[in-house]
Amino acid sequence: MMDALAAVAPGTPLREGLDRILQANMGALIVVGDGPEVLAICSGGFLLDAEFSPPRLSELAKMDGAIILAPDASRIARANVHLVPSPNVPTTETGTRHRTAERVARSIDVPVISVSEDMSVIAVYRNDVKHPLEPPQRLVARANQALQTLERYKNRLDTVSGALSALEVEDLVTVRDVVTVLQRAEMVRRIAEEIDGYIVELGVDGRLALLQLEELMGGVEDDRRLVIQDYLQEERSWHLDQAMEKLGALSTEEELLDLKAVASVLHLPGDASELDASLQPRGYRLLSKIPRLPESIVEKIVARFGTLQKILRATVDDLDEVEGVGEVRARAIKDGLSRLAETSILDRYS
Repeated sequence: MMDALAAVAPGTPLREGLDRILQANMGALIVVGDGPEVLAICSGGFLLDAEFSPPRLSELAKMDGAIILAPDASRIARANVHLVPSPNVPTTETGTRHRTAERVARSIDVPVISVSEDMSVIAVYRNDVKHPLEPPQRLVARANQALQTLERYKNRLDTVSGALSALEVEDLVTVRDVVTVLQRAEMVRRIAEEIDGYIVELGVDGRLALLQLEELMGGVEDDRRLVIQDYLQEERSWHLDQAMEKLGALSTEEELLDLKAVASVLHLPGDASELDASLQPRGYRLLSKIPRLPESIVEKIVARFGTLQKILRATVDDLDEVEGVGEVRARAIKDGLSRLAETSILDRYS
C-alpha cells in the first residue's frame, strides 16, 4: 500500500491525471498493472500501449470502462475495459465501480484506483486494504501535529536515556531503567512510522516534514538496538533480531505500556525478571558514543571484558591488548569513556 500511495502522491503524473478527472466531475477505475493475471479478467476494450500523460488519462476516463496502466504507470496499456473478477470474492462496497475495484484488488496483487464521480473521492485498493486519499492540506496538518507529539516523546526519551547512561556508569541499573528506555524508544519509533506514512502520501508536499522527521529520529533506531544488545540474554533460539521484532510487535494499548511485557523481550533469567532487579550492561551503547570507533572494535572490546564496569576499569594497556585497538586508539577510548562518564553523571545530578 505504501508503494501504491507513493505512486499517487502529489507531484506524480498519475496524481495529476486523477486530479484532472476529479476537476472534470468524472469517475474512473484504474488498474496499475498489465500482467497476465490482470489481462485474464479483462473483457472488451481496446489496446493502446501509449505513453502515459495526465491529459490522456482524463480523456480516457470519459469512457465507462476501466483503464489498465503499466506497473510503473509509465504507459497506458488498455482503455474502456470491462473487468470481470470472480463474483465470489467478498466486498463491502455498494457502488458498481467500487465493488469491482475491491474485488480486483483482493483477487490480484496490484493497486486499483477508483475515482468517485458523486463523492469526488479517490480511493486506492491493495489486497484487503482500502485507503481514501485525503486533501494535502489536511495531511500536512496531521503530519505537523504528529511531529509535535514526536518531539515531546523524543525529549522524554533523551531524558530517560541520559539517566540510563549515568546509572550504567555508577553500576546502579535496574530492569525498570532499561525497559523504560526501550518502551519510550518504541513509542517514538511508532509515531515516526505514522508520520512516514503521511510523508509518503504527501509526495512533494512532504519535504519539510521529512527533514524534521530525520532530524528528530537521528540515532533513535541505533540506540534502541544497542540497549537491547547491552542487556539481551541470548539463547540458541533467541537473538537480537527476534528481540527487536517482538518489541515492535507489542500492542500499543496494553503490552507496550506494561513494563514486564517489554522486559520479556530481553529473555532475562527468572531471578532477574523483577523490575527492581539489578542488571549490568555489556557496554555496546556507551562505546558507540565514542567518535570514530568501528563497530567491529566495539565487538572485540565487549567480547574481551564482558561488562561495562570492567571496560571502565580497564587501563590503556589492557585496552591495547585487544586485537585491532592499538595504543593510540586505546588512549582515545579511555579518554572518551572518562568524558562520557563525567558528563552523564553531571547531567543526572544537575
